[in-house]
Amino acid sequence: MTEPAEPAVCSARGCGAAAAWALRWNNPKIHTPDRRKTWLACDEHKGSLSDFLERRSFLREVDPFTG
Repeated sequence: MTEPAEPAVCSARGCGAAAAWALRWNNPKIHTPDRRKTWLACDEHKGSLSDFLERRSFLREVDPFTG
């Protein structure tokens, strides 16, 4: 029998809240245009994590997280 997977949590430092959003990003200096990395965010940290990535022109998509 397999153990249940750990619930996905927010990527913000010190946050243990359940993830509600998938922030898909890439750094065009080191990633190909189609490559996506993902940070997970709770409702509280969606804005601050998105802003961090957007200021660097890394943010590509924000989707609801259903994982």
